[in-house]
Amino acid sequence: MSEAPEDAGVDEHQSTAKSGAGSKPVSRQASVLSGKSLRSSSTKAGHEEAIMPDLTSKDNPSADWRNMRRIIAEDPEWSLATVPLLTELCIKYVIANFENNSEILKKLLPKHQEMVLKEIATSLPLQITALLVEDEGYWERCCKARWEICDVSAYGGGWKRMYFERNLQQIIEHFVPETTDPTELEETLKLSADFVKKINVRQLLPPVREAPKTADFDEGSDTGSDFGDEPECDHFNFGPVLKMLPNLEELHLTFSVRDCGMNFEWNLFQFTARDCLQLAQCVAACKTLKVFKLHRSKVDDDKVRVLISHMLDHPGLVELDLSNNLIGDRGARAVGKFLNNHSKLVRVSLCDNQIRAAGAQAIAHALTKNTTLTFLNLRLNRLGDEGGQAICRSLLKNSTLVEINLSSNDMAEPTAAILSQVVMQNSTIKTIDLSCNRLGPDGGKQLQEGMEENNTIIQMDLRLTECGQESEYCINQILHRNQEAARDARIREKEANAPPQKKIADPQAAHRYKAPVQQA
Repeated sequence: MSEAPEDAGVDEHQSTAKSGAGSKPVSRQASVLSGKSLRSSSTKAGHEEAIMPDLTSKDNPSADWRNMRRIIAEDPEWSLATVPLLTELCIKYVIANFENNSEILKKLLPKHQEMVLKEIATSLPLQITALLVEDEGYWERCCKARWEICDVSAYGGGWKRMYFERNLQQIIEHFVPETTDPTELEETLKLSADFVKKINVRQLLPPVREAPKTADFDEGSDTGSDFGDEPECDHFNFGPVLKMLPNLEELHLTFSVRDCGMNFEWNLFQFTARDCLQLAQCVAACKTLKVFKLHRSKVDDDKVRVLISHMLDHPGLVELDLSNNLIGDRGARAVGKFLNNHSKLVRVSLCDNQIRAAGAQAIAHALTKNTTLTFLNLRLNRLGDEGGQAICRSLLKNSTLVEINLSSNDMAEPTAAILSQVVMQNSTIKTIDLSCNRLGPDGGKQLQEGMEENNTIIQMDLRLTECGQESEYCINQILHRNQEAARDARIREKEANAPPQKKIADPQAAHRYKAPVQQA
């Protein structure tokens, strides 16, 4: 039984040889087909196992008969690829030696420059790339290689600006006064001066205070201040930095330490009087500054008065944000004086402070005379009805404020009564936040009556005000009506300001064709 298949294979092979003896040479395709027929016939003849690729083909692809090459060269890396162009070889050489000969980039053609900038390393020193490379694609690669989250929209859509601003931010955040060598900071400022428009510092480290080494060490002072060994400054001094940034427009600061862990101390979160004076002088000297934000820094009344006194005559400041601090009524009076001093402020945020009725009255008095402010945030303060009514009465005279936030201020029905008059008479306000104030059902009805005559307010937050479902529903319907009217107004304004378009004539037919009339 075992010899039958072999004899059959021999006979078949002999017959094939005889038939091809006097004919033309068989083509490669025909041989392949004949090979397939042989394998199929052998399978039909009784082979139980089909011809499969070698099991080692996964590890060694060349062992598979289906991947056999037409020409097997002695060099295992041999291929049919052509020799690279001389231009490509030169570009590869330029990329490999870019750090030593970077000036050659200016001599290349634009298409060759693009090829080089796509391949050079992102770890090149800033001394080489800062003033030489303007390609946004290269700086995008640098940003993504250094930081996991890259929101370029917060930096005006510029990757180069984002890289330099975040690089400078990290250097300042890890700078320890009187300990860190300022050489790196000075070199970075020289290279980054023309590209930095915003500084956003989320932590500032205090100097290291060493305990005095005396004979009776255990009886010494805890802070060392009794021995006169306090450092020259308590935190980072922004004076020399701001002088070297001619295009700086925004300054966001937080005097605290992030991720301090078990090394927590209260003095890590202390904004001292000396820090306040230095910062006030820096802000006053930076004439290009437009936005100043100082968050979570324990700024009290005395410190905010020092800051405001230096910023009264600032020529370009349009936004002031002192949220999450300890500002009380005296500090609010200083802010009111700033608003009333012919300032150019457009946005003011005093969220999460300790302002009461007296401070609210000072701000309200400033609102009656101010003609530039469009946004005011007094959320999370302690205005009460007395302060809330003072703010609302000022809105009867103010004609510029567009958005106001009075949420979480312990206001009740008396404030809602005055506010109902505001929504009837004021035609400028578009957004009001009254959430987390117990206005009550009567206050909700009064607001509803006032909103029925209003056509401009498109947003009003009444969450957790207990004003009643019916009043809240009716007010939401009125808001929806005002939103639709505002949308239609924007569409009409856009159409009116659009340039006139030429009327497109109907296309003329190249020829006229009349179908022949078929006769019955």
